[in-house]
Amino acid sequence: MNDTRRRRILTGDRPTGRLHLGHWLGSIRNRVRLQDEYECFFIIADLHTLTTKPEKESIAQIPGYVREMVLDYLSVGIDPKRSRIFVQSAVPETAELTLYFSMLISLPRLERLPSIKDMAEAAHLDVLPFGLVGYPVLQAADILLARADVVPVGKDNVPHVEVTREIARRFNYLYGQVFAEPEALISEVPTLPGIDGQAKMSKSLDNAIFLSDSPDVVRQRVMRMYTDPNRLRATDPGTVEGNPVFIYHDAFNADREEVEDLKARYREGRVGDVEVKKKLVAALESFLGPVRERREHFAAQEGLIEGIIEEGNDAMRAVAAETMARVREAMGLTYYR
Repeated sequence: MNDTRRRRILTGDRPTGRLHLGHWLGSIRNRVRLQDEYECFFIIADLHTLTTKPEKESIAQIPGYVREMVLDYLSVGIDPKRSRIFVQSAVPETAELTLYFSMLISLPRLERLPSIKDMAEAAHLDVLPFGLVGYPVLQAADILLARADVVPVGKDNVPHVEVTREIARRFNYLYGQVFAEPEALISEVPTLPGIDGQAKMSKSLDNAIFLSDSPDVVRQRVMRMYTDPNRLRATDPGTVEGNPVFIYHDAFNADREEVEDLKARYREGRVGDVEVKKKLVAALESFLGPVRERREHFAAQEGLIEGIIEEGNDAMRAVAAETMARVREAMGLTYYR
C-alpha cells in the first residue's frame, strides 16, 4: 500500500528529565532542520521509561518531565505548527501493534543488541526484564505505527532501526505489503562526551550540560570539565584530539578562527586550560542564551504545552487508526469486529 503524502519522520525521547547538549547534536538539530521537508511526528516515549523505571513513584514524575521536554523542544526550534508532538501512552494502538510484532522476532536477535545490556547496567538491573529485552519491538511499533519513512537517530540507535526494518520485512512477507522500511538518518556529529570525559553525555551519569541550565551552572560544569590528563602545566604541549573541551568547541563555537588558534597554541603549550574553558563558556552562552530566553517565553504561556500535546495526540491517533486498519485487514484479524 502506497501513501500519497510527504515523507514522514518519527523520532523522540524518553521523558526522564531535561534535554542536554548531546540530545541537540545527536538528533534534535536534525529534527529542526527537517521540519519543512518532512511531515514530522515527535514522540514523547513515556511507555519506554517503564522498561527500567516501572515504580509508581517514577511514573508520577512523568507529567512534569513531559512538560519540561516540550519546553526544550520549543526553545530550540521545534514548531508545533509544522510538527506533531505526542505522548506515546495516549495512543493505545501502540500496545496492540507491539504484541503482533513480538511474534515476528526471536529472543536471541534482541539479546544481540548491545544497547539493551547498556541500559540494564545504567539502571543497575541484575536481570533483564521482559519489557527491556522487548524495547526494540516497542520502538518498532512506534515507528511503523506512524508509517515513518525516516528516523533521525544517534549512531548508537541505528541497530534499533535495523530491527524495525527486519520486522517490517517479516510482516510484509507473511501478510502482504503494508509497511515501508524506514531509513535511519544519522547525525554527522560524533557522540558528545560528558564533562567527565568517560562516557557519552547522559542524564543518569550526571555529566551533562542541559539546554535549560543557567549561565552559572554552565560555567561551573565547563570549568570542571575533563581535558588532557597528561598535561600538568599550561606550558606543556597538550593533546587536542579526543579532548572533550575541543570536541565541544568544534560543535558549538562558531568562531572557527578562534578554535583553530586555541588548538595550535594548546598543542604548543602556549595556552592554559582555564583560557580554553572560558572561551568555551562564552561560545556555549552564545548558543544557550537565546534558547533559555525562548524557553522562558513559552513557559509563561498558560495552557500552551497542554494544547500542543492534545493536538499532537489527536493527529497521531488518526494515523494509528488508519495503520491498524491496514494491519488487521492484512493479517485477517477483522472477524468479530
